Amino acid sequence: MTTDTEQLRLAAEFAPASEADWRKLVDGVLKGAAFEKLVGKTYDGLKIQPLYPRAKDAVPVAGRAPAAPWQIMQRVDHPEPALANKQALLDLENGATGLALVFAGANAAHGFGLAAEADALARVLEGVHLDAAIAIELQLGESSAPALLLADYVKQRGIAPAGCDIRFGFDPIGDAASRGASSHDASTLGGNSGSLVKQLHGAGFKGPFLAADGRVVHDAGGSEAQELAFVLACGVAYLRALEAAGIALETARDAIQARLAADTDQFLTLAKFRSLRWLWARVEQACGLQPKPLFISGETAWRMLTRRDPYVNMLRATIATFAAGLGGANAITVLPHTAALGLPDAFARRVARNTQLVLLEESNLARVADPTAGAGGIEALTNELCSSAWALFQEIEKAGGILAALQAGLIQSKVAAIRQSRDANIAKRRDVLTGASEFPNLGEAEVAVEAVAPLAQPPAGKAAISFAPLAPIRLAEGFERLRDRSDDLLKSKGRRPAVFLANLGTAADFTARATFARSFFEAGGIAAVDGQGGSDPAALAEAYRASGAAIVCLCSSDKVYADAAVPAAQALQAAGARHIYLAGRGGEQEAALREAGIGSFVFAGGDALKTLKDAYTHLE
Repeated sequence: MTTDTEQLRLAAEFAPASEADWRKLVDGVLKGAAFEKLVGKTYDGLKIQPLYPRAKDAVPVAGRAPAAPWQIMQRVDHPEPALANKQALLDLENGATGLALVFAGANAAHGFGLAAEADALARVLEGVHLDAAIAIELQLGESSAPALLLADYVKQRGIAPAGCDIRFGFDPIGDAASRGASSHDASTLGGNSGSLVKQLHGAGFKGPFLAADGRVVHDAGGSEAQELAFVLACGVAYLRALEAAGIALETARDAIQARLAADTDQFLTLAKFRSLRWLWARVEQACGLQPKPLFISGETAWRMLTRRDPYVNMLRATIATFAAGLGGANAITVLPHTAALGLPDAFARRVARNTQLVLLEESNLARVADPTAGAGGIEALTNELCSSAWALFQEIEKAGGILAALQAGLIQSKVAAIRQSRDANIAKRRDVLTGASEFPNLGEAEVAVEAVAPLAQPPAGKAAISFAPLAPIRLAEGFERLRDRSDDLLKSKGRRPAVFLANLGTAADFTARATFARSFFEAGGIAAVDGQGGSDPAALAEAYRASGAAIVCLCSSDKVYADAAVPAAQALQAAGARHIYLAGRGGEQEAALREAGIGSFVFAGGDALKTLKDAYTHLE
């Protein structure tokens, strides 16, 4: 038994190991390859080393109060007020500690949302005790009307505004950036922000009242540093607007909150939330203020959601929530796993709610403040994100501030460049989307959502300023469009498009590449029909004809290809194959293989999306 005075040494029986010892072992595995092969890179170009020492002199990032849980926010966006109220009450009764009221036209409403009407809002909040430590967060469009309606509702109910935890969420810059237009110019935007805060603060509400929302950049495909820089630039613009309206900076900074997206890149998400606190503290210091923790809301990312195999979205949301929680988020909203398919039903909402409850109540993630403080990798990533984001923020400021940068297309061009790189990696399946670009399930059952059609978008009003929008995307859309095309053919013709897997040799020869080819083609909705295997070209051609498939893919090892691929391709071409693929690279045989009739090669790292799109031209 170990006494209190004894020191427990883990792995004490092993000799001490140094980084040099580790490098020696690594070099043996690399066999002459450069060490840089093990160094990863983010879309911001930040290097991620394979090993980090403990960070010296690291201090925890001040965020939530020690051992305090984050607020479990549940999205309320049903257009029917009575049903929205039913959902809200059920959420609060079953563990949610706050409600995110999403109004129609908000930049993340995604086709649904609450009506900005007094009667509708009162019905939505019926039975919700706003003075019982229930957090309310508004997600607005261009109009501040819902914020004022809520303030009037509180007054009519006789509730003390100071006793309410309401984040009003006014974000005219974020709304303009997502739509590419605003009815406000730079001067009226600032004036409206100041007058709104004065009115609500004067009525006794604590706020915050304005939201610097990084989801706009994240949803459009941007990088972590770009998202952080956008939040900083918006926050500084709001500080300036409030100061111009005669509001002291000490009061103005308390009027602003931030909102970030959380996605499946666990370490980058965690570092991003930590970085924002350091960055905002630097802004406060520049304003002559003593830094205090910024209120940061997190929401699981829209762009990571898939319509195909949506149950995988549960795992994505869990990773994202885990990272945002450990990163110090004050409040988190989990998008239900069916959100990309339509308005989520009660089951999807329950799963979203329970994702947070399990992490808080069973995994106890909030018990330790900033648990990654001192971890070499996280500290390094946090510092590098701060540097990269601050440099971009300075560039935005030099351009004249966030609105001027948007009007000049500065932010849009940078986001577009990252999105282009991201799209290329998704197309090549380097960034894997499980259930969409990899491991597809063509037989998946239909998933239930509420029978509510998306709202018609109101006509755009007269714009005082306009520019290219930061429109939201989902990363899986390219593969989903091909799956939709396959579904349409199934409905109209009674069968999906198919590819025959012409397996050469024994199972040991072809299984690996046949498995790869199946996943490759079915990611585009093209059903794979397995051949039995063998080396007789005539038998292979007959099996192809019997399959009913229009296209064919040869599958085997390089050794078997060397002897059997050419005669097999010739036999398949003679049998009427419209297009012949080979699973693998052509190598030294490529010219001979192409002459024999092989038109394309499918392999890891190739442009899968382009190849699959081309396949449909051969199928049709």
